[in-house]
Order: sequence, then C-alpha cells, then structure tokens
Amino acid sequence: MIPFPIQVFFYRLFMLALKLSTKILNFRQPELHTGPGSSLKLCEAIAGSGVKRLLVVSDAMLVKIGLLQPMLDRLKALDVHTVLYDGVQPDPTIEQIETGLALLRREQCTAILAIGGGSSMDAAKVIAARATNPHKIAWMAGLMRILFKPMPLYVVPTTAGTGSEVTIAAVVSDPANTRKFAIMDPKLVPVGAALDGQLMTGLPPPITAATGMDALTHAVEAYISRNATAATDAEALEATRLIMQNLPRAMADGSDLDARQNMALASYKAGVAFTTAGVGYVHAISHNFGARYHVPHGLANAIVLPYVLDYSKPACTRRLAELAEAGGLRQGSETETELADRFVSHIRALNEQFKIPQKVEKLRAEDVPAITDAALKEAHWTYAVPRYMDRPTCETLVRQMLA
Repeated sequence: MIPFPIQVFFYRLFMLALKLSTKILNFRQPELHTGPGSSLKLCEAIAGSGVKRLLVVSDAMLVKIGLLQPMLDRLKALDVHTVLYDGVQPDPTIEQIETGLALLRREQCTAILAIGGGSSMDAAKVIAARATNPHKIAWMAGLMRILFKPMPLYVVPTTAGTGSEVTIAAVVSDPANTRKFAIMDPKLVPVGAALDGQLMTGLPPPITAATGMDALTHAVEAYISRNATAATDAEALEATRLIMQNLPRAMADGSDLDARQNMALASYKAGVAFTTAGVGYVHAISHNFGARYHVPHGLANAIVLPYVLDYSKPACTRRLAELAEAGGLRQGSETETELADRFVSHIRALNEQFKIPQKVEKLRAEDVPAITDAALKEAHWTYAVPRYMDRPTCETLVRQMLA
C-alpha cells in the first residue's frame, strides 16, 4: 500500500496538470437570454437558426402544470415542429436517455430543447452526445470522452440550482451498478440558454431550498478548490452574495420575481465557476446518496456541505472567511478563523431555517464502507480539494450522517 502522503502528492500533481489544461481549453458559454420572458426569446433564436424539427426534453409534471405550453405555442407559431419527450425522472438513467434518443431518431429531429431542472438538462446533454457519437453512454463516463460535436442543444432551467445550463458535465444514474457517473466534456455546453425567473415563481419551498443550497455548494466548492482562478473566484463570490441575499427572500415569498431572477443568475455564475475549478467531496459523497437511496442531489449536497467544510477548514480558512465576507456575514473586526467558523455555522442555520435535515434518514451503517470507497474513487482523480481524506477519515465523516 502506497503511504497516503505520497498518494496525495500524485493527486495534486494530476490536478495541477488538469488546471493547466483548462487554460488551454478556454470553455465557452452558451448564448444567454435573461429576464422574464427570455424563454420565448430563446424560442425565436432556435427558429432563427433554421431548426424545423425539435426534440423537447422535460418531465411529466412540468408538462401537466402547463409550464411548457407558452414555449411550445411560440415554437409552433415560428414553424418549428416539436416532439415531446417527458420521460425524464430525477437522476436520469441510461435507459431513460436511450429512450429519448430512440424518439429523436425516429422523429428525425435536428436539435434539442431541454426545459426543466438538472435532470432534464443532463439527460438532454447525453441524448445530444449520443446522437452524433457511436459509443454507449457508460463509455463516455469521465473526462473528454465525447469524440464528435453533439447535436445542437438549447436549455431553459426551471430551477435555480444545478447550473447545468452552462457546465461541461452531465450526471447519469446506472441502477444496475448502484452508481452515478459524470460525463465531462466541453462539447456538452449548450448552444443557447434562457434564465427566465418567471418560470420559477411556482416552485414549492422544499425544491427552492434544495436547489438553492445546491447552487451555494457549487460556488463554495469552486472557491475553495485548488484549481480556482481569478475568473472563477469572481463568479463564485458573486454567486455566494446573490444566494445569501435572495434565497431567503425566495423562500419567504415564492412569487418574488426579482429574487427568483437573481437566484437564476447565481446558479448560472456558480456553474461557470465550477466548470473550471471543479467541485469536491460534497459532490462525491452526495452522488452516492443519490445512487443508493435516491436522495435528491440538491438536498444531499445541503446535508453534506457543513460536514465537509468542518474537515476542510484548516486548509482553506482564508477562503471560507472571504466567502463569509461576500455573504455579508462580517459584523465587526472578526479574525479569518472567526469568519470561517461563522460561514459554516450560517450554512447550518440556513439548513435548519429551510427544514433541511442534518442526517440522511435512509443511510444504513452497512452501506458506509461502499459509499466511502465510491466517493474517494470519484474525488481523488477528479477534484482539486483543499484537503484530502484517507479512507478512515472519510468513513468517519459519512458515519456522522447516520440518523
């Protein structure tokens, strides 16, 4: 067995190489439409690009409540034929994605529009990649494994959380192997996106809270990452400021359009930040809670975040203090350590305020070793975390979340 400090040296070396490669890649961003009604502007852009047959990827609930109808009507008026695939469920599976792909091919669609949360957008990303690439979905797992440019993809997020509208990643569930895996490639970034807060005013408080804390997790993990840059820092700090100011407002009054629009922007900015800087142990652990117990991703992130920050704090005290400053938590002449502690305490206070539990109710003690192994396997060659965990440390941390 290689001593853990030597393992850490090689993890850090690999992460440094990854950081250097991101400077060369220069990730693009989608053509962005923002503000109430911007989703209809995106429809006009799709029509203007020459698309005539469009696969619309969403979920059955959004279709049922009529959220898609104004966009479908606008596309019809613009002479764009739409084919609806509403079979996406939370944590989209390989099977669901392949079903959507079969519909796209059968109906001879030439572009895709995703309308929904992270699950719909991630499923649409992978459908777009599969439409132009010969390999199976599982083969695409990991970094830079999409050979050819995906089919044109447009997205309209209906929650403010995942940031999938701007990221290079798509997360897929593989129930047969009790796992989730990420496909990460700059080719997955959509062509265009609309941040339309009007579509989010009807979100219930539990979803508002979980998705908002998901966006905060993205901003925080990106900011404390060793692969952070000046550009990602600016996006992460601004996202943190917007979330701290607007998430409580959106929770208090779901119809607050200004708060909803600001949360949509915060989610986007956090997505920009972690696309380059990456995330960390929070995601590595929460992905496994989702794969094993179907805990919603945002909720899992919210639960795990303070535990990981407690562990990471000695290696990123200054960065956490700066996040506290951005979030408006300074009250006087506190030290960096005091501000860092306050930031983590504030996250716990937000979770309590939003009725997010401290423990994972479905977590079973006998599953902890396997969850630990899977989380470390995901994190150590993927995320530039500020402080690495060995196996006993990670297992102890996961056990703290037993109900």
